[in-house]
Amino acid sequence: MRFFDGHLTVLIGLIITLMTAGAIVSDGNYLSLFNLQSMAGQVPEIGLLAIGVLLAMCVGNGGIELSGIALANLSGVTAATIAASFLSASQDPTVFSVVFIVVALATGLLGGLLNGLLIAYLKITAILCTLGTQMLFIGLAVAISDGRSVRVGAPGPLYEIGNGLLFEIPISFLLFIGVACVIGFVLRYTPFGMWLMMNGANPKAAEYAGFPKNKVIISTYTVSGILSSLAGIIIAARTINVKWDYGTSYLLVAILIAVMAGVKPEGGYGRVICVVLSAITLQMMSSMLNFMGLSNFIRDFAWGALLLGFLAIGRFRLLDLISLQKHAISASVRSPHAQK
Repeated sequence: MRFFDGHLTVLIGLIITLMTAGAIVSDGNYLSLFNLQSMAGQVPEIGLLAIGVLLAMCVGNGGIELSGIALANLSGVTAATIAASFLSASQDPTVFSVVFIVVALATGLLGGLLNGLLIAYLKITAILCTLGTQMLFIGLAVAISDGRSVRVGAPGPLYEIGNGLLFEIPISFLLFIGVACVIGFVLRYTPFGMWLMMNGANPKAAEYAGFPKNKVIISTYTVSGILSSLAGIIIAARTINVKWDYGTSYLLVAILIAVMAGVKPEGGYGRVICVVLSAITLQMMSSMLNFMGLSNFIRDFAWGALLLGFLAIGRFRLLDLISLQKHAISASVRSPHAQK
């Protein structure tokens, strides 16, 4: 696999273009330290959900994760309700934060495990399964919270995760990059990553080769659930309150990020670095639209148009032409006949 494929090249070009255009329309304020920190602080929650979508798409079986934001909200609501029942965020901030994080991660793990078991053993198509569990998670979150927002407060350690800075970089963004690096390493350099990609690219061959198909599917959706709970933790840390219907547009945006990153909906291919850059690109675009004074309706229209556009590009493999052209140029330069 070449490092600079078509999607990576286009995403880097988009980021450079957005930085230039944003600086022009905002008289330089777009590139101020405050705005860069603000953009970086908003990337992690949607970026983590998008990595979960990447994993679900790559493993195949019609894989797409529709329950991510619902599970993130359920994790936050469950953790806030349980932690607040026994502890005070103001009197025991450290213990409260630890309990909140543990309960949220456990909720995400169980939710992802449920998705994996249903898809692996009941052979339910992933898109239908996660659509069903999405409604299940929403219903549970509404029942637990009585449909109201649940106050988390601002206990020190938890607050720092969502709002703190380390070397002038948001801690949540550093956490996101760390998780992305781990997932990227696992997908590229471990047997599990090979099994996951092979299952998506050619499930029959993977089955005949003796790959543990069901275990791979279950593990993949379990990890996706944990990523959703991490997003829920960051959401709770940033907003101080959690609610069952937070981020209703995040599902579309997470899918858009994955598609922009070149993840194949049919399975077998996806790059975490492209997902990271795609999430950054969308956040930069959203921030630029805000500087231009455009409404959220324009932003939603832009997201939908981008999704359709990149699906069309992927369908006709237009970005592959960039990689092939670069490869041909580089080969001609290396060839002695090119020196005539």
